[in-house]
Amino acid sequence: MEGESSSPVQDLLAVEEPLEIRIGERPVSITMRTPGHEFELAAGFLFTEGILSEQWQIQSIRYTHPNRNSRQAHNSVTVELKPEVEIDLAGLERHFYTTSSCGVCGKASIEAIEAKGCAVLARNTPVVSAAVIHALPDAQRQAQSVFDRTGGLHASALFDDRGNLLDLREDVGRHNALDKLIGAQFLEGRTPLSDRIVLVSGRASFELIQKAAMAGIPVLAAVGAPSSLAVELAQRVQITLLGFVRDGRFNIYSGSWRIR
Repeated sequence: MEGESSSPVQDLLAVEEPLEIRIGERPVSITMRTPGHEFELAAGFLFTEGILSEQWQIQSIRYTHPNRNSRQAHNSVTVELKPEVEIDLAGLERHFYTTSSCGVCGKASIEAIEAKGCAVLARNTPVVSAAVIHALPDAQRQAQSVFDRTGGLHASALFDDRGNLLDLREDVGRHNALDKLIGAQFLEGRTPLSDRIVLVSGRASFELIQKAAMAGIPVLAAVGAPSSLAVELAQRVQITLLGFVRDGRFNIYSGSWRIR
């Protein structure tokens, strides 16, 4: 519909399907996501939730049902751990259910996040110029190929301290996009990401700050606003949190010492 006239057109939509994440025979999470990068999503989720801490702990990642038709086969991923790896089975008794809108809802408190090993970040690095921050949205937008076709996806982009785009992932869920991005780095043995910047589309929620902190990301910038709990957690773990990064401006909510 445009003005007073209407006509039938074909529109491309972002795909949203469930993904089950399993550790061996144990189901751990079901998340609604955009298909693609399933192994990175599984690894990133387990890492940012504090279930895994090192890439070497993973023996293999595979599709759980490879003999099903291709679409169904990609909707369940099994992570096999090395025999010597011990994980908190009691912590896995709560079966995560995540949605594209809220991420892992109902986190009890910041103290519960800290109990998972969410360390306070070092204050000294990196130092980033305001000019670099201003340039991030355009660099991210130009790399969003799926968004160009559908207009319905979030993105998380990884930059170095000079504003060079290193990697980007898109997903219908903002938390999934970040897990895919972090998971890719985790599987390559590049975590913690202690000298990197992440820009997320949309708002900066509590769970995004949690994931950034678990990955050691010192600067998280968002196109939208942060929540109050996101700011509180960022201040507590010394993440530089920037909001409303667009149109040549941004707000600093924590960690101003990293911006010059």
